[in-house]
Amino acid sequence: MMSELKKTPLYDYYQESGTKVIDFSGWALPVQFSSIKEEHRAVRESVGMFEVSHMGEIRVSGKESVEFLNYALTNDVTKLTDTKAQYTMLCNDRGGVIDDLVIYRVEENDYLLVVNAGNTDIDYDVLKAIEGFDATVENVSKDYGQIAIQGPDARALVQKHVEEDISDMKMFRFKRDVNIEGSNVILSQSGYTGEDGFEIYCPAEDTLKLWKLFLDGGAEPCGLGSRDTLRLEAGLPLHGQDLSEDITPIEAKMGFAVKVDKEDFVGKEVLKEQKENGAPRKLGGFELLERGIARTDYEITASEGNKVGYVTSGTQSPLTKRSIGLALVDTDFYELDKEFNVIIRNKEVKAKFVKTPFHKN
Repeated sequence: MMSELKKTPLYDYYQESGTKVIDFSGWALPVQFSSIKEEHRAVRESVGMFEVSHMGEIRVSGKESVEFLNYALTNDVTKLTDTKAQYTMLCNDRGGVIDDLVIYRVEENDYLLVVNAGNTDIDYDVLKAIEGFDATVENVSKDYGQIAIQGPDARALVQKHVEEDISDMKMFRFKRDVNIEGSNVILSQSGYTGEDGFEIYCPAEDTLKLWKLFLDGGAEPCGLGSRDTLRLEAGLPLHGQDLSEDITPIEAKMGFAVKVDKEDFVGKEVLKEQKENGAPRKLGGFELLERGIARTDYEITASEGNKVGYVTSGTQSPLTKRSIGLALVDTDFYELDKEFNVIIRNKEVKAKFVKTPFHKN
């Protein structure tokens, strides 16, 4: 029932504008506004806008918040500054990824973790269960709305509405207390599309005002469909598919977010071993050489017919029409340009490993 789904600050706007919403991780969200292809093209060629208020926000504060977060997360929290964000992971004892997230230091001993929507409650419970640190964990998701402005024209559009010079802002840099039409926001140079862009964290009640502001400025409204095709073209992993509690960051080629030389952290033993001596499986990009679309969990076989892995994500690139995907395979099997089969509806369809990202500016 749609009434049982969680609603973002734009839910009423979607209803009034006739925008169809679906169940996404328990949230009512639009798949598309016009078409996935049009929205995908807008982000690649001009500017698109996504409401991503369903993402969770968890605040960690207290005297030992740094020590707490460095134990809970894979990256090195001590490297954060008041202007530099960080991509990191929350792992289990086996090194599997409970969630991947972005962390901001908003003040000394005060951190904001932006987590995946479907994992917010899980992450909160895992963090709350960690004992021995003087740190407070709060789920503050309801306080925030979030809008992502993405594409080659995103920077110019955002600059029109902020006084600060953002021309030199680089990836994973952010500014606090930015004023956009009277709203006090966090402006982060980040995104999930492979394009230049910004994510705006605003008070929940200001989300609609800012959405309409950028809509009037020419941003194409975009839904979940194009968000997925864009992120896959950019070779970015999706938790629940390319990352999971059974897939480690090293297997997923996200080892840059794992700092095994820091003090003890959850999953360190397994991740250190894999980082130094290699992981048993590897995530690799591929494209089909024959007609078809590879979907999540489709089996991958060697030319001899033995199973060597499975598809984690797959789609048809809206712009190139190439059928692309990511696959988790035995490390010994992976080799760039190597051919293999994807089993699609009981039929062997030829594919080969290719470099990622599939699209790069």
